[in-house]
Amino acid sequence: MERPEVLFDESHCGQCACGEGLDFQFSFAYQPIVDVFDESVFAYEALVRGTGGESAWSVLSQVNEQNRYSFDQVCRVKAVKLAARLGMKAMLSINFMPNAVYQAEYCIRTTLAAAKTYNFDTRKIIFELTEGEDLSSVDHLVSIIKAYQGMGFSTAIDDFGAGFSRYNLMTASPPDLLKLDMGLIRDIDREPNKQAVVNGIITMMTQLGGRIVAEGVESVEEYAWLRTRGIRLFQGYLFARPVFETLPEPCFPDIGQGG
Repeated sequence: MERPEVLFDESHCGQCACGEGLDFQFSFAYQPIVDVFDESVFAYEALVRGTGGESAWSVLSQVNEQNRYSFDQVCRVKAVKLAARLGMKAMLSINFMPNAVYQAEYCIRTTLAAAKTYNFDTRKIIFELTEGEDLSSVDHLVSIIKAYQGMGFSTAIDDFGAGFSRYNLMTASPPDLLKLDMGLIRDIDREPNKQAVVNGIITMMTQLGGRIVAEGVESVEEYAWLRTRGIRLFQGYLFARPVFETLPEPCFPDIGQGG
């Protein structure tokens, strides 16, 4: 497909946003990613849910090869629209499906159009790639990340360390954010092997100029260990659970002077 002459196209947005090819509806819950150094909300991740708050699986189980592109496009529009309606001031993290992006510059037009329509600053959008998905082409991922970063979006890799580690992606096109998989986080305060792996990832991201998000943090002990390593962005039940069509306020646990 030829490169589009323009990235912004409101008519294209309307065509994609209508959900052609989808026979189901969905909405979002939002969970904060917090900056513990200044006790603020850095971003809210949009987590897909059924229209009555049903689980993500109830929606994602209906996505297939035929409707993947439509679903990915509608996800972006709905996430932006709801974030704008809720008055979100923080960054907005949207999960995207790399296999549904056949050309980043073309597929992004729907998002740009939605942001303009709902008056949402595109500089506040993070596109989050699920690293655990077994993807066939690293070159394709590199092209998406480079294109999104070139257009002013932030990028993140989710669930890093979940099973399909893409270190070749890190060397070719490092993301702005790297979200540690909760499997690495769980009980890290008392598991030396996990500590060694995470220390290595921290060193890598420091040298690459990116930032780490500790995801799935549930205990004060996990939080305290990770914070002493200089991590400042956190997400997990310890701070706030996802809330359906609402921006929840996080709590910040006291870990004492040692934190």
